[in-house]
Amino acid sequence: MSLRSALLALLRIGPMSGYELQKQFSHSVGHVWHAPDSQIYPELRKMANEELIIAEEQTRGSAGMRRVYHVTEAGERAFTDWMNGPLKYQRTRDAAHLRAAYLESADQDAVYAFLNEHINHWQTELKVWEDEIATIEALESPMLNRRLAVTADEDREETIAYKKFAYEGLAARARSEIDWAKRGLKLSQSLASGGEKARK
Repeated sequence: MSLRSALLALLRIGPMSGYELQKQFSHSVGHVWHAPDSQIYPELRKMANEELIIAEEQTRGSAGMRRVYHVTEAGERAFTDWMNGPLKYQRTRDAAHLRAAYLESADQDAVYAFLNEHINHWQTELKVWEDEIATIEALESPMLNRRLAVTADEDREETIAYKKFAYEGLAARARSEIDWAKRGLKLSQSLASGGEKARK
């Protein structure tokens, strides 16, 4: 998924300002596609130049104007083409698993610290995913509810099911990483005790 596709996914639900997009991004597609705020506005300008979206100036009270973005027909086509085309998988870049391949070069305390930090990180992520699944099941997800508001009644169940499915995959990945790091701790302890026996 590209930043462009993520922004189009949000704007297809309804027009938003850049500020609203930043906010919704962090609470929705940002869970599966991280992008700093500094990348969003430049990408919106590129998309407007390519006529995938249009920017409308709107009066914002007495404070002045704000720019609201709408998806064009070309933007709709670009999004559906991306959804219906083959996904281009990226080669893995995983610092944690790279480090794990060379843990024999680390001090034992550093090994334990690394693996425990990995567990803590993924436990935090797991809590996020499980909470998101709960909000989806309870129909309390603000972004999902915005999607459902513009979704035909006969497609609502499918929309909810796929949204939940995506987060269940993230939760499964988190559990897998936690289990992997726990196995690493056991392995490290076993290797350390084996080394001590060899020295005696």
